[in-house]
Amino acid sequence: MTSYVSLLTATDARSHVHLIIGTNPLAAARCGQSLSSGASPILIAPGTADLHYALQKRVDDGEVKWIKENFQDEHLFTLGREEIDHVVDAVFVTSGPRDELSAHISVLCKRNRIPVNVVDAPQLCTFSLLSTHVDGPLQIGITTNGRGCKLASRIRREVAASLPPNLGSACLRLGDVRRKIQEEDHLLHIALADGEDVDDSIDQSASFNKLVTEADIDAAKNRRMRWLSQICEYWPLKRLAAITDEDVSNILRSYEDLGGSSSIGRSASADGASSRGRIILAGSGPGHPDMLTRATYKAIQNADLILADKLVPAGVLDLIPRRTPVHIARKFPGNADAAQNELQEMAVTGVREGKTVLRLKQGDPYVYGRGGEEVEYFRRQGLDHDKVIVLPGVTSALSAPLFAAIPPTQRDVADQVLICTGTGKKGKAPAPPEYVASRTVVFLMALHRIEGLVGELTTHLETETQAPRRVLWPRDTPCAVIERASCPDQRVIRTTLDKVVEAIEQEGSRPPGLLVAGRACEFLNKLEKGRVWSVEEGFRGLNFGLEGVDLGGA
Repeated sequence: MTSYVSLLTATDARSHVHLIIGTNPLAAARCGQSLSSGASPILIAPGTADLHYALQKRVDDGEVKWIKENFQDEHLFTLGREEIDHVVDAVFVTSGPRDELSAHISVLCKRNRIPVNVVDAPQLCTFSLLSTHVDGPLQIGITTNGRGCKLASRIRREVAASLPPNLGSACLRLGDVRRKIQEEDHLLHIALADGEDVDDSIDQSASFNKLVTEADIDAAKNRRMRWLSQICEYWPLKRLAAITDEDVSNILRSYEDLGGSSSIGRSASADGASSRGRIILAGSGPGHPDMLTRATYKAIQNADLILADKLVPAGVLDLIPRRTPVHIARKFPGNADAAQNELQEMAVTGVREGKTVLRLKQGDPYVYGRGGEEVEYFRRQGLDHDKVIVLPGVTSALSAPLFAAIPPTQRDVADQVLICTGTGKKGKAPAPPEYVASRTVVFLMALHRIEGLVGELTTHLETETQAPRRVLWPRDTPCAVIERASCPDQRVIRTTLDKVVEAIEQEGSRPPGLLVAGRACEFLNKLEKGRVWSVEEGFRGLNFGLEGVDLGGA
């Protein structure tokens, strides 16, 4: 049996006309759903019918129009909106598949491309209704594609229960921020393009205007929008749900001054500040909070200020006490150096104020984490060795392959591991490693330029003119893309170098991710015959009870 998934959409049903066929409790529920979406439900039932009490009340209150007739084919083409030639927008049949009329209405609707839903009859439907959780503008829908509405309802309740309260209100606030940024940046773009000053009435500060120059209008005008996208992607849901008007103001002002703070709506605890300031650089591991070292966990619990990279996972950020101010790096392409400088300056300021500052990084600080650069910077600022402490972390370069069932060193397969970056300083391509059959190579920060990397590995560069030339990688070399390792939405794409670009283009990207290449990739996971790639979703590596362990107990 061929499996399929539905094309899920959200329909703006305001002013639509929905026909409801039936008089039972489900008909009353369908009328309620129609009304809540802004549509106008019309009930088709004989005048002698005994309506369910909830349905009768809606009719009596004037919310539902009742056509006291048996269903006629012309109802589909005469009761709709004038602007679409009176064709109705959707039909809901609530009498079930055993009623002969259900099949007739379904055929007629399908022939005329009118959306139709028949209860308990997926084969007669062109659309189905989701089991929906509603919280203000936030709607979350679950479908089992006709396999069981009770199961969908159960899953929906479980998902809704796992969400923090007030998430709908946060959607409203963040939506207002997005709209305001779009409006202000549009006006700014027009003003600069025309060579005019910006009117003070749009509440735009002069210092924000200074960020945008004639030479780079398009790049600069999007900075706040890109920062807002980073917030939506990387702030933990609990923090997003607790977003305040002050946080919104900070977001709107976030690029007035790169030295300013956009901390998450919490004030510092004065009595918790250390009498002797210091900086702790710590790695947060690959993603799962149980992969933290005890030393880093204790640092999280005792810091006076936490400066976190944007890729530090939500599960780790959730461990931060509510009293502790947090600043998340405002890094995106083109702003990485400025955001790095901002964090370093904030760290030094915090130390000089007598605070214990935790610089929380992903993975391990010294494995492509720029930790060495930061320590060097702090030393130049006069911070002695005892003021700067570096704590190791579990690097994804070694843990991600394990979570993907790839043994980087495997007897008779791979006797060495090489960790490389796929992107050099300022986005330049680094020198590609040569192919060694017994080597497993892990490429970090490579997926955004995967096509270029594969080309560099499998063909000689123009600069490679002298013999002996680098050994090229066979295009059929097994490889794996591992994204969000150890997080609940971990994904592993297994393929070969000649197909990995196509696989990523088709499956999409889910950063952060890395590429593992070498024969070890297929030792425990050979592709099925005829398949060019496979996709594995989810993380199940720590399901033996660690989740409830108190990491600070030692």
